[in-house]
Amino acid sequence: MASRGQRALKLVRRALGLDVPPSDHTIAILHSDESEVPGLDRRERAQLDRIRLMGATGTVLMAISALGIGAQPVHQNPTSGMRVLGIFARAHTGSLAMCMVGTVTVVLAWLLLGRFAVGGIGGSPRHRLTRRQFDRTLLLWIIPLCVAPPMFSNDVYSYLAQSEIAARGIDPYQEGPVAGLGIDNVLTNNVPNIWRETPAPYGPLFLWIGHGIAGLTGENILAGVWVHRLLALAGVALIVWALPRLSVRCGVAPVSALWLGVANPLVLFHLIGGVHNDALMLGLMLAGLEFMLRAIHGVPGDGGPPPLDGRGWTLLVGGAVVISLSSSVKVTSIIALGFAGMALARRWGPGLRPILAAAGLLGLLAVVVTVVISTASGLGFGWLYTLNTANAVRSWMSLPTALGIVTGFGGVLLGLGDHTTALLSITRPIAAVVAGFITVRMLVATWTGRLHPVGALGVSLGAIVLLFPVVQPWYLLWAIVPMAAWATRPVFRGPAIGISAVVSVILMPRGADLEVFQIVGSAVATVIVSLLFIVVTRNSLPWRAQQGVSAPSQPAGAYGGTS
Repeated sequence: MASRGQRALKLVRRALGLDVPPSDHTIAILHSDESEVPGLDRRERAQLDRIRLMGATGTVLMAISALGIGAQPVHQNPTSGMRVLGIFARAHTGSLAMCMVGTVTVVLAWLLLGRFAVGGIGGSPRHRLTRRQFDRTLLLWIIPLCVAPPMFSNDVYSYLAQSEIAARGIDPYQEGPVAGLGIDNVLTNNVPNIWRETPAPYGPLFLWIGHGIAGLTGENILAGVWVHRLLALAGVALIVWALPRLSVRCGVAPVSALWLGVANPLVLFHLIGGVHNDALMLGLMLAGLEFMLRAIHGVPGDGGPPPLDGRGWTLLVGGAVVISLSSSVKVTSIIALGFAGMALARRWGPGLRPILAAAGLLGLLAVVVTVVISTASGLGFGWLYTLNTANAVRSWMSLPTALGIVTGFGGVLLGLGDHTTALLSITRPIAAVVAGFITVRMLVATWTGRLHPVGALGVSLGAIVLLFPVVQPWYLLWAIVPMAAWATRPVFRGPAIGISAVVSVILMPRGADLEVFQIVGSAVATVIVSLLFIVVTRNSLPWRAQQGVSAPSQPAGAYGGTS
């Protein structure tokens, strides 16, 4: 019996990663420290200017095309009836082709910019653009999307309707737009049919902010969209502030992290263009994590962890509060508190007692913040019961959902009937267990010092996203953004870059009912225009790995995290 118990204990330790030598830990190979390299030379600066203009041209084309096929409101459409601007809404095929060309142009510009940020796939740049050059490029690409109608999603109109419900003193976690506002309300009519009768799935902080926006803008849809976009831009600004600071902690060049985590087309098209509240969630989560790690590890280059004095406790508690606030936008981000807690427990010493102390402290802070927000907002705790509202959607990007759908379709072909719903009730819980196990493994790896908390958080969020019942394109950023600050090897960057580029290109705008021939014709035109552009610019843009742009990858050093 003793030998069986020992074997079982050994299996548990191995499953949790407690007996794996650091050098053999598979996840750690995603990271290697990046070294400082010189800035761009004269030829590369000229190429950067062309890339910057190329991306700006793409976003301008997208902004113009959004007048016709963007997610324009059903009511209060500012271009409706206008002779010049209204022509885009009457020429769907041309607007779609313009949008596709703009989308591909931005993606290609982003990939070319990567030559001067991370080098080629499997390589490291000999010359890297400066932070100032990157910031100017990012700002130029963002501006056209800031003034464009919403694209690729109608979610912002659900935000407006749910916020108005809260502003009227009705519980948005009990009533959907139809019941709360009425079927004829202008805000209800802009909400997609699938969400008109469903309660709000968002946290109380977001709807509390939305309550204030509704009080400011009323039923003025255009003003409401503008204010929500400002909120999304504030979230992106927080990401821009926190991501380079986290990357320095992990030995990653700030510009490399910003290129993959902020200039990413998924950020431009969906967080900014699509006006999603995930921008605020990610920004608060990363900012709070930076505050906590500053208290636990100190500032890189200061010679070790600082004492947990008054300033340290202020940073620690303040960071935990900010992360808790992010979970009051979307609850998923609360997981970041666990990884910061494991880093804190590691600093306090070995054994379970520091883990329990850190968990108790941070758990208490999270509960207090959540209770205060839920109570002060007047929204209560109904949001806890509406978190699975989005599960009604069958998302092809979700692995358990895709497996259930494919298997169910196979049963139909074999004449066994459609058992998709039954299969989803099996695959989704199994996926949740697997995601939970991976998260526990990453928490243990953070505690033992094998992984930096930023990297472990990114891996855990990656598992949660891929195994989530519903995966929207912008959900991928939950993992890509924190991983951009830690994972540098081609085994991560290659798939992350490829998925970001492909998903950004294949999604259609949401502002018009498009026929197949329109999509095919626009796609053919986009391919022709893109190929001609590449041919024309083959010598003036770094389409190939030219001398001085990228170099062979250096051997990876041993992982030396500070956690």
